[in-house]
Amino acid sequence: MLRSTSLRSTDLLAGVAVAAVGIPTGLAYAELAGFPPVVGLYASILPLIAYAIVGSSPQLIVGPDAATCALVAAALEPLASGDPQRYLDLSITLSILVGAFCVAGGLLRLGVIANFLSRPVLVGFLNGMALTIVSGQLGKLCGFAVRTDTGFFLRIADFIWKLPQTHLPTLIVGVVTLVLISVMGRLVPRLPSALVGVCGGIAMMAVLDSEKWAVPTLGAVPGGFLRPHLPAYFISDSLRLLPDAAGIALICFCSSMLAAKSFAVRNKYEVAADREFIALGLANVVSGLSNGFAIAGADSRTATNDISGGRSQVSGLTAALVMALVLTACTGPLSYIPTASLGAVLVLAGASLFDFQTVWKIRDISRSEFALSLIATLGVATIGVLPGIALSVMLSLALLIRRASSPYDAILGQVPGVDGFTDISEHPNALTISGLLVYRFDAALLFFNTDYFKKRVRDVLALSDHSLRLFVFDMEAINVIDTAGLDAIEEIRSDLAAKGIAFTVARAKNEIRNKLIRSGLWDRIGAMNFHPSVRSAVQSGLNQALEVARVAKSTRVLSEGNTS
Repeated sequence: MLRSTSLRSTDLLAGVAVAAVGIPTGLAYAELAGFPPVVGLYASILPLIAYAIVGSSPQLIVGPDAATCALVAAALEPLASGDPQRYLDLSITLSILVGAFCVAGGLLRLGVIANFLSRPVLVGFLNGMALTIVSGQLGKLCGFAVRTDTGFFLRIADFIWKLPQTHLPTLIVGVVTLVLISVMGRLVPRLPSALVGVCGGIAMMAVLDSEKWAVPTLGAVPGGFLRPHLPAYFISDSLRLLPDAAGIALICFCSSMLAAKSFAVRNKYEVAADREFIALGLANVVSGLSNGFAIAGADSRTATNDISGGRSQVSGLTAALVMALVLTACTGPLSYIPTASLGAVLVLAGASLFDFQTVWKIRDISRSEFALSLIATLGVATIGVLPGIALSVMLSLALLIRRASSPYDAILGQVPGVDGFTDISEHPNALTISGLLVYRFDAALLFFNTDYFKKRVRDVLALSDHSLRLFVFDMEAINVIDTAGLDAIEEIRSDLAAKGIAFTVARAKNEIRNKLIRSGLWDRIGAMNFHPSVRSAVQSGLNQALEVARVAKSTRVLSEGNTS
């Protein structure tokens, strides 16, 4: 619900600043998604009100987003067959479906799904989107059309091939807009630089001879809202769009949570993931019903809100009110916006998505994750947004399974002067106890790594001396076990018993102990062979060894006495 907060002038001013940025970016993003520019305003106003009422972040601004718009275009273009009305109807259906998936995710408490896309994959996705968006707008800056049905490299080749067709006046308007946005954004961060750039483009069209320059503009922008409606083929279209809607919902939520969390950390407040899921879902449903398209949390407008002093949902509501006033009463000046200026807005928006610094940091940390990020980038940029992401997620899961199937393990020993037991590979001066082996397996014990577990235990046993009498299995790192894991432990226990080696368990968690009891392993191992710590397991083993030695000595002495 809307947080109770005192009405502050900074929130009102921040809302005006957000609207100033939201209007030109909404118009530009609508074109990126394949819609008439005014549809970008439909997707910017009422959804923002819905989010402000339900969302947990006091600062997040939802609306058209560069990455989401590219996803929408990729999903709808193959189905619309060039029919604008059909395209809009499909968009309404898609937006409502995305919203339904998000609401369901929130109600089912699936907010943790924000961690489903690993950081390297998400960075790679955004970098791929940056290449896709920028390459798709270069032709608009130069005054000619570039193919949008091809991958990044073919699109760049098409752009270079058509460079001789460059319309110089259009290029000048586009470059001037680029410079204005870049310079004003650096010199006066609080100023809505996108609006300044677009106004600069309008000024150039007003001052210069528009007929001589022949620079394309938006043309008439219809005012007011359209009547909400469901498309005639809503049910059948929903079935076709289900996979796309699920993918877009996942991407929208993950990117929105990144933005929401980053500003929450900066300003020291908390956001609730499940509530954010529901709020984003309702905003998307409202966007569809108001003839808009799928939306997400917009980091650039949220940054504008933060810089301008917005600290409550009042700023979002103010932004929605200002944009609604423009849409209903002041669309005339919008018709003079050069399309090259909107192209410049999108080029800079796309470029801002590219995060080279993080990619290089990932490279320094993990070469495999670096490769995964590059594959995500190239996949999105070449074979398409959703296929590229699907490929990256599958590779990410494959990498996770590969790591989980052959996890780290260790033999534990004691370091002189240090309390407890530690990995002997990390401490060359660590000592093991003769006749006793402490082994730790650092992962869940599941069907896909049980063979590896058994192999590692047997390898370790093969390297141990022949005096081994006790095997201590440290289960502290095992938090999940299945029937295959239980069978593997029983197999190892039986092998050890056949060799006269006792099997002892240390630090098994309650859930694991319960499964051991239900499977009968608890009784076969023996309740006295379960210990709360490695130290107690080792001490128990040493005590048993001393007792065996004492009994053996007593027996030997008695035998010698009887002989004499």
